[in-house]
Amino acid sequence: MKKNLNRRGFVKTTLLGSIGLGLMGNRNYTSGRTGSSGRRIGIIGLDTSHSTEFTKAFNDIAAAPELDGYKVVAAYPRGSDDIKSSYERIPGYTDEVRKLGVEIVSSIEELLSKVDVVLLETNDGRLHLQQALPVFKSGKRMFIDKPMTASLTDAITIFEAARHYNVPVFSSSSLRYEKVTQEIVRGKIGKVLGADTFSPATIEKTHPDLFWYGIHGIESLFTLMGTGCRSVSRTYTEDTDSVVGVWNDNRIGTFRGTRSGVYGIGGIAFGEKANLTLGGTLGYNELLIKIVEFFNTGIVPVKAEETLEIFGFMQAAQESRLKGGASVNIESVILKAKRKVKMSF
Repeated sequence: MKKNLNRRGFVKTTLLGSIGLGLMGNRNYTSGRTGSSGRRIGIIGLDTSHSTEFTKAFNDIAAAPELDGYKVVAAYPRGSDDIKSSYERIPGYTDEVRKLGVEIVSSIEELLSKVDVVLLETNDGRLHLQQALPVFKSGKRMFIDKPMTASLTDAITIFEAARHYNVPVFSSSSLRYEKVTQEIVRGKIGKVLGADTFSPATIEKTHPDLFWYGIHGIESLFTLMGTGCRSVSRTYTEDTDSVVGVWNDNRIGTFRGTRSGVYGIGGIAFGEKANLTLGGTLGYNELLIKIVEFFNTGIVPVKAEETLEIFGFMQAAQESRLKGGASVNIESVILKAKRKVKMSF
């Protein structure tokens, strides 16, 4: 790998322009929202910039009214134990959110006694299942940030646990809510006949290749194409991934993951009426609004079935790499993972 890219730092530095969250300049955060009962947010994991940026947004008195009075009031800092780019940031991010008026607690159990809803932000997807279970048991609604898990099996288990405890949960990349992407979803170019997306796909040895960062561009692809991907084939080199998905109706969608050159995100959708390039104003604002709507209603904006198909796509791509680029059926990959799930909640 020729470049080392902070996984969430890239989204932060690339996407924050003009997002209207009041994240720049001098703001009075601690005297902003009150975090009244029912709107108190707890954060698990302070090893990612999302923890600080989301806190700034929710706790800023000038933040968008759509955030509906929610405030981050407590945080449990535990993150990755062995991903250096994550654990080295915990002390600094802990100090930063403390200055924003957030109480730092020593356990998830203590956190849950002080909050109404949860943002699971730990950068290490391997920890998410064990961190999510006590939240489900408490009955509190939760958003799980990317990567949702470090395995398809864990993702299936999380959704099964959510059903078991009857607690809604969802996960999403902020790229799902990119302006042009959402215009296409609403029908601007008619039926999407195909799409190509690209994003960085830096690799972290503790996670399957695309789970760590490629997930962002892949979520964009599924947002445009919808579910129903049948098979995946992947060409891998040190610098680049090219992943081709064939949908059940024979549409083709591709993802290009980059590990060299200029790091960027984008793509193009091919439609009945027009072809349209992605790239409107990006940021966290629309995702945070969706999270608030979810906290208020319990209605998930991204269904479990779609998230699991995205994970199936990435797992199939992993297996395709091991098979020299051979096509891999997604349904068979998901069924194989389901057989490994242990319902020990």
